[in-house]
Amino acid sequence: MSAQPSIDPAHLLRQHSVQVTAQRLAVLRAVSDRPHSTADDVAEMVRAEIGAISRQGAYDALGVLVDKRLVRRIQPAGSPARYEQRVGDNHHHLVCRSCGQTVDVDCAIGTAPCLHPADDRGYEIDEAEVIYWGRCPTCRKGADRT
Repeated sequence: MSAQPSIDPAHLLRQHSVQVTAQRLAVLRAVSDRPHSTADDVAEMVRAEIGAISRQGAYDALGVLVDKRLVRRIQPAGSPARYEQRVGDNHHHLVCRSCGQTVDVDCAIGTAPCLHPADDRGYEIDEAEVIYWGRCPTCRKGADRT
């Protein structure tokens, strides 16, 4: 699994023509520190760091970061949207049906988009989103004990 290089968050925002604010910096750090967090989780982490952010403020900051492709938004079926800073490598996700834990998994083939449809209908495909569903090791162990 490739790690996101460590870049100063303010520099990263400026590189992508995003106005640097305390809230955006805190949101970017929260997503980096805890991948696959929901917007509510991010807002809670930001409040703990800088003291204040509205729920709408968190959504707005996340929206800007997603639009600039600094953050990736995923939404597994039946789950709120989740955010991560690992972008541009077309990785996929494993989701536990029991506890909802979400983890990254690299592409099976290794190059984007790593899946090709039988008929692309003329589209230029640059990304494939795959979510594998199952039970995580912790939930499997708990089920085996019952």
